[in-house]
Amino acid sequence: MVDTTRLTQAVDHFADRLRAAPQSRLQRGAAAEALALARQMSLWAQSVEEPGAAAREMPDAGMFAAADQITVAVHDLAVVLQNDGEVERALELVAEAQKRAGV
Repeated sequence: MVDTTRLTQAVDHFADRLRAAPQSRLQRGAAAEALALARQMSLWAQSVEEPGAAAREMPDAGMFAAADQITVAVHDLAVVLQNDGEVERALELVAEAQKRAGV
């Protein structure tokens, strides 16, 4: 089993920052950035768990749910990652999204 501790800690930190962010920051794009990351991670996990199956897009549950959505999506992905390279790539995606979100 691959150690995904750094990945889950990184997304938990990002989610905590989103939860602490003012509504204005969420409206200016932080929530949209988090939703985009959640969708990307969800699709990645689906492709590993169900290769060839039709993709299901994570719904937009609103800006106040974005932190929970990235947490769920990345924790789900962490369960199915198969090597350290995939963990590193996921970490990079989380870091990039957090930077773009400005939190």
